[in-house]
Amino acid sequence: MKIRPFKGLRPARDRVHLVASPPYDVLSSNEARADAAGNPLSFLNVVKSEITLPEHVDHDAPEVYEAARQNFQRLVEDGVFFRDTQDCLYLYELTMNGRPQDGIVACASVQDYMEGRIKKHELTRPDKETDRKHHVRVSMMNAEPVFFAYPASVDIDRIVEQVKEHDPEYDFETEDSITHRLWVIAERGTIDGLVGAFSGMPATYVADGHHRTAAAALVGDELRKENPSHSGQEEYNYFLAAHFPDNQLTILDYNRVVKDLNGHSPASLIEALRRSFDVTDAGADPFKPTALHEFGMYLDGSWYKLNARNGTYDDTDPIGVLDVTILSEEILKPLLNIHDLRTDERIDFVGGMRGLPELRRRVDSGDMQAAFALFPVSMKQVTDIADSGKIMPPKTTWFEPKLRSGLVVHSLA
Repeated sequence: MKIRPFKGLRPARDRVHLVASPPYDVLSSNEARADAAGNPLSFLNVVKSEITLPEHVDHDAPEVYEAARQNFQRLVEDGVFFRDTQDCLYLYELTMNGRPQDGIVACASVQDYMEGRIKKHELTRPDKETDRKHHVRVSMMNAEPVFFAYPASVDIDRIVEQVKEHDPEYDFETEDSITHRLWVIAERGTIDGLVGAFSGMPATYVADGHHRTAAAALVGDELRKENPSHSGQEEYNYFLAAHFPDNQLTILDYNRVVKDLNGHSPASLIEALRRSFDVTDAGADPFKPTALHEFGMYLDGSWYKLNARNGTYDDTDPIGVLDVTILSEEILKPLLNIHDLRTDERIDFVGGMRGLPELRRRVDSGDMQAAFALFPVSMKQVTDIADSGKIMPPKTTWFEPKLRSGLVVHSLA
């Protein structure tokens, strides 16, 4: 695997706590507008730039992407962001509940992605992929790092510990009680050691950010084909990624809510579910699955425990064993007529960090009719599926903690 140092654009130390923002796909536009209110330095103004335009403007209108470019340029011109004078790598430590995880922020290779050495486990939604492509192409930068996993390495662990012997460049805590620290790695020997350690890896894995990864790689490939003097060393041959060891990552549940019951009443849906599940009324308290093939369902003001029966899953198939597969094959497709999770607007997805109360809220508000809580997949399942060349259903993994955007930007220009 090839990683490369780069001259990062990053905020001044005394501004970083004002700049750093959640990634673009965690908040809705309304939530982002509220989060950034009164803070013109928030990086949400760049990654969700529709919040700086009138609310009637379509989120994929050309002026949205132009606003992102201009908003970032303004941060540079105002001295909020500056560019490192030499090629660097960066160490990004996130600590949640006392548990740190350490990522190497570097440029990943477009060629590695196009040739399958950067492995994915989810399909992307065409509309979201196109949105991020426009964002990269117009702004000519990777505004946010994608979240990669790599096979844990004692050599990299040793280098990371040496880097952490020094004071970090950034050290701040966000409102969700997660500590973010970043070190600038400029020493040539340390950079060479990390680049060399990655060069011996057969693969890395997209953990979070499939749309941004695909968009960055496709834009890089387009720019390569458009440049008659292409050399292979241009910045567009690389994109921004934070690489974390697989043994440090935490995956939370990724749950589903549906807009209607496809003509079923709550009673008839429960009766139909009994063909594939043991159904237990769990009462008013939220039911959180504690094992594979166990589901929670919120319907008509009550929670239910669903246990998938033998025959509804295949333990020998890395896809067939997944609870998201069981949900699709036994409930969404046959009972609710939801066949394409990427495009069907009758289904939505709720990350586990929002908790089961968010599922109940979405249903009780009338916005949705039913909610399904799932047991999270494991990191081994993710890598096994990616290694096998298979693809998980969309929105299967929710990694926490999330990276903050705005700490380092990679310019393609």
